[in-house]
Amino acid sequence: MEEVKAIKTASIHQVPKDGSQLPLMEAFYTIQGEGGNTGTAAYFIRLGGCDVGCHWCDVKESWDAEAHPLTPIEDIVETAAAYLGKAVVITGGEPLLYNLGPLTEQLQARGIKTYIETSGAYPVSGSWDWICLSPKKFKQPDPSVYPFAHELKVVIFNKSDFKWAEEHAAKVGEHCRLYLQPEWGKANEMTPLIVEYVKNNPKWRVSLQTHKYMDIP
Repeated sequence: MEEVKAIKTASIHQVPKDGSQLPLMEAFYTIQGEGGNTGTAAYFIRLGGCDVGCHWCDVKESWDAEAHPLTPIEDIVETAAAYLGKAVVITGGEPLLYNLGPLTEQLQARGIKTYIETSGAYPVSGSWDWICLSPKKFKQPDPSVYPFAHELKVVIFNKSDFKWAEEHAAKVGEHCRLYLQPEWGKANEMTPLIVEYVKNNPKWRVSLQTHKYMDIP
């Protein structure tokens, strides 16, 4: 794992600090499948590069930034603007590795709402209409991120994750929505536990990866 992380870190350093280009893994128009904006049309922009290293990550091919072409943000914005759904979700990888200020500024100038899905491992950059903070045990969030979160989405992989989720819930703002989401590979085992937990702790909500159930990207 240390060797993989060394490769990822080295490649990330090649990305321009001014945010003019970003390592674009893929971009696609789809339906948001999880969290607070489930069921809405959105254009997803997945950036390459991640040093969090979740062993259950389903997009490990995003980890190495060097494997994905540096793309001018003007090109990214122009493509996003062609779709009817005027909301963009920036995900990864770990998108906060990069300066996202220029990208979000240009998107918002085109009337496009900006959403981000992040582990919070790095400070927030950019201007956001919605921040989904999904913390991971493998690399704790930067403390500065918690006040900005509109949504805390904790993936439940085992029973101990409920206590861990509460530790993060204590750090976000009072208006942040709280979600518990079963890890996809253990959904059959964890979903009933989450249901019972939310019934007993109604400040939380259940999040499901509905796009996987519907077999859409």
